[in-house]
Formats: sequence, C-alpha cells, structure tokens
Amino acid sequence: MSPDLEILPIARSRETYTFVWRTLAADRWATVAMASLFVLAGIAGLVAPWVLGGFTDDVGAGRNTVVSVALLIAGGALAEALFGGMAVVVLARVGEPALAELRERALSRTLHLPVGRLERTTTGDLLSRLSDDVRTVSEGLKGVVPMIANSGVAIVFTTASVLTLDWRLGLAMLSAAPVCVLSLRWYLPRARPLYREQRIAQGERAEALLTGFNSAPTSRAFGIGPLLLRQIDETSTRSANVSVAVYRRLLEFLNRYNLAELVGLGAVLCVGFLIVRGHTATVGAVTAASLYFLRLFGPIGQLLFTFDRFLSMGAALSRLVGIAMLPSPTMPDAGSNVAEGEIALVGVGHEYVAGKPVLHDVTLRIAPGERVALVGGTGAGKTTLGAIAAGMFQPTTGKVLVDSRPIDANLSAAHSGMFLVTQDSHAFAGTVRDFLTLAKPAAVDEDVNQALIAAFADRWVAALPDGLDTVIGDAGYQLTPYQLQHLALVRIVLGDPWFVVMDEATAEAGSSGARVLERAAEAVMTGRTVLVVAHRLTQARSADRILVMHNGKIVEEGTHDRLLALKGRYAELWRAWSGSRVG
Repeated sequence: MSPDLEILPIARSRETYTFVWRTLAADRWATVAMASLFVLAGIAGLVAPWVLGGFTDDVGAGRNTVVSVALLIAGGALAEALFGGMAVVVLARVGEPALAELRERALSRTLHLPVGRLERTTTGDLLSRLSDDVRTVSEGLKGVVPMIANSGVAIVFTTASVLTLDWRLGLAMLSAAPVCVLSLRWYLPRARPLYREQRIAQGERAEALLTGFNSAPTSRAFGIGPLLLRQIDETSTRSANVSVAVYRRLLEFLNRYNLAELVGLGAVLCVGFLIVRGHTATVGAVTAASLYFLRLFGPIGQLLFTFDRFLSMGAALSRLVGIAMLPSPTMPDAGSNVAEGEIALVGVGHEYVAGKPVLHDVTLRIAPGERVALVGGTGAGKTTLGAIAAGMFQPTTGKVLVDSRPIDANLSAAHSGMFLVTQDSHAFAGTVRDFLTLAKPAAVDEDVNQALIAAFADRWVAALPDGLDTVIGDAGYQLTPYQLQHLALVRIVLGDPWFVVMDEATAEAGSSGARVLERAAEAVMTGRTVLVVAHRLTQARSADRILVMHNGKIVEEGTHDRLLALKGRYAELWRAWSGSRVG
C-alpha cells in the first residue's frame, strides 16, 4: 500500500465486545428467549447418551426396551432440532437488524469524513469492509454463532451430566481439559493477528483489482499494464500467503486438539474398566459416560473447526465497528445558515502529503456579487483553492472566513449556501427528479420545472422516456456526460446558493450542446458570488477579476485587458490557449 494512503480505524477487542453487549441489551427479552432456547436444545441433546446407557443395562438384564429407546432418542433429536431452529430465528431477529444499522452507520461516518481524509483512504479498504466484512458477519450470524452457542451449551451440560453420573468418570473426562486449555493459550495469541492481517490483505487486493479495472484504458494507452498486473499479483500473493499461514496455524492447533481427545477418552475407558471390575459402577454407566465424552468432543470439535471462521467474523466486525466509532457529524441547526458576505481566504496553505505543499500562504478576498476567475497551468493549485473556498475541506494552514466569521467544518452546503460544481457529476441511482432535488429535498415539481426552464434543460428532459420520472444511474437510462453536466447546473439553480465555485463545470462545452451549456452556466452565475476555476480562458475574460496561479501561489491579479498589457504569466497562457484555437 502506498505510504500516502491510510486504512480506516479498526476497533479494539474491548470496543467490539461493548458493541455486541449493547446490541444484545437493546432487545433484552429476545436475548433471554434466545439463550433459553439454546439451553433447551442442549438439554434435549443429552437424551440419546442417557437412554443408550440405560439400554445397555437393560440388555444385560434380558429386558427388551428397543421400541421405547428408539422413541425417546427420536423425540430428543426432534426437540433438539426444534429448539435449535427457534433459537436461530430469534438470533436473526436480534442480529440482522443490528448488522444493517451498523453498516448504515459505518457508511454514514465514512461519507462525513473530511474530504482530505477520505481521499487518503483506499477504495479497496472501504469496499471490503462494507461488502466482504458485512457478508462475513452476516454468514457468521447464520452459521458460526448458532454452532458456537449450541456447542457451548452442550459442553457445559454434558460435563455436568457425567459428573452427576459418576464423579470418577467425570474427573477422568476432565483430564482432557488441561491439554485443551494449553492448546488454546498457544493458538489464540498467534491466530488473532493473522486474521486481522488477512482482512487487511484482502482489502489491499481489492484496491489493486479496482485500480487495474478502472484504469484499463489508460494503462493500455501508456503501456503500463504489466505494472498494474504486477501490483495485482503482489497483493493477491500476499493475501494468499496470509490465508495459508492462517490455516497452517489452525492445523497445528488441531493436532493438539486430537491429543486432548486421546487423553480424555483413554482416561474414561481406563477408569471405567477399573470401577466396573470393582462392581462400583455398571457397564451402562460407563457406556453412557463414554458416549457423553464422545458427544462432548463433537461440540468441541465443531467449536474448534469453526473457530477460524469465528475469529474471521470477529476481525470483520471490529473493522466495521472501527468505522462506526468515528465521530458523528454535527448536524447544523435550522437557523445556522451562513449569511451572505465577503469571502476571505487568509494565509491558506495546504498539503495532501506531508512535506509536499500544493498551496503556499494564499490570501484572497471576494466581494459579494463579484465574479472572480482562477487561471493557471496544470498543477498550479486552482482546484484545491476552489474546493477550500467552497468549504469542502479545511486547509492545512490558514482559515476561510465569510463575513469575518470562520466556516464551520461540519456545515453542509445546503445550510452554508456555498456550492461546488465540478466536471465530474455522478449519476445517483434514482429518477431525474431525485437527482435534482438533492439540492432542495422540499422542492415540488413546479420548482423543478422552473429550474429546468431557467437553465434551458426543460426540452431534452421532457423528451426522456418518462420525463422527470426517468430512472438514471448504472441500472437505468444512460445520460451522456453533457446531460449530467447540464443537470448539475440545474441543481444549482434549484438549490439557489449565494456562492458558487465553478471548477470546469462546462467541461462538455465542446459537444453539440456547447452554447446551451454555456448559457446554463451563465444562469447559475448571474446574481451570485462566483469563483470560476477557468480551464478555458474565455470564462476568465468575462470575469470581474482574474487571479493567476503558479506553483500554489497567486502571482498576478487584474482584469483581462490589464493582465494582457503586463505581458506576464497570464499573457503567456492566453497566447498559448488562443493560438491553439481554429479560426
């Protein structure tokens, strides 16, 4: 993973246990019912060994009890299945809604992260948490947790039954316990870090795969396909190696487990032989104890064979809880809108990577109603400065003031009245109406139609298959980049902000709808304070003031004509840009 990237936080064990406890306590009666059903299932599971032990003595005494024994065993098995199934249903009722809420909370916390922090987060880490980790926990709730609960109850009740049957046989059976405990003490400290490392490695692998897939056209154009394939190979190999290490450690643990079973069963048989020969216990009692022990190691075996899945589930849950524990966003009050006023950036500097500043001590003031253009070469810092001015993220140094008051970092665009329009407009899954009303959820169709007319988008939207009800997004009607850009401008008209940052917002103006898109942009800017990040210098020409950036600093300032007369950096950019135009 690149040193400039970060993974999202992972909860500690205590924090994860606290989350589980609070989830169970939230629905106390369902939790009690679930525990009771698991206990009843465990008791029902003791019927078969107890009946078979008695049947052994009956056979020795010449009594024929086959039918009654068969009926009792069948009844016990049916009761065990019934109670166990009901317990799983109640568990799902408690666990699945809690998991859904956890996923929603994790996604909400992620979406409210500062933009700079979110950009340093790997896509693979986030995707693996909200997909793979959620699936791991969900599958664990259906299979691992019920099996562990059933096994735990069976172990407790089986041990108690043997001790009640004959304390000597019980002590013999418990001779396996020290071997099991020592095996667990050896395994757990070595396994937990491996499972956590496994989840991280899977996130890095997902990141490499996504990067390779999304950049396929670019990699072919520049011939860097082998480099991306090597990254995928390295992350996949690391993920596979960690998984192999996990299972190798599990196999080493199972060898120790088999030794414990050998010790315990050998002790029960030896003690049973001695007490039967001494006529202090019956063959049926020893048979029942042996069957109890074998039944005991059945649940223990299930417990151990699913322990890797349980640890994997715990690691996945801790990664989800880690995101959910991020600070919750502070929702602004209804009356906390930022009042329109002068925008001031004072001593602003910014670093995406420590030690590599992209902005250097920038001071800028924009008067109410003024239209200011930012121009400069690629990498000059224009987009970063525009995003900071719009309140998208906090600068590393310096501050942003509106009417001499700092902008609240938690204030949403809807409350601040400060919108950012970029060339990248995402088609959210939903209708055209849903896409537009993101800027004003309370808007009615009349408001939407007026905004469409104001931005000259009413005709082509009406021509869509279902008009405003046309479903767009990956699974819906595919809008062109020009149409998406146009709708983004309509959304600004509908939201009616007082300050707009236009960062290449008419990037599709080279298409057949260039003139319409330019008119829509003009409608967005009219009557508002505007900062235009002008990649096309015709946008700068009509601005009240032009700021020229170079290497993260403002090096020139003035009107179009004045800057041309200076014959400086702006004049060079203008000559280079205008000379490239045909006609």
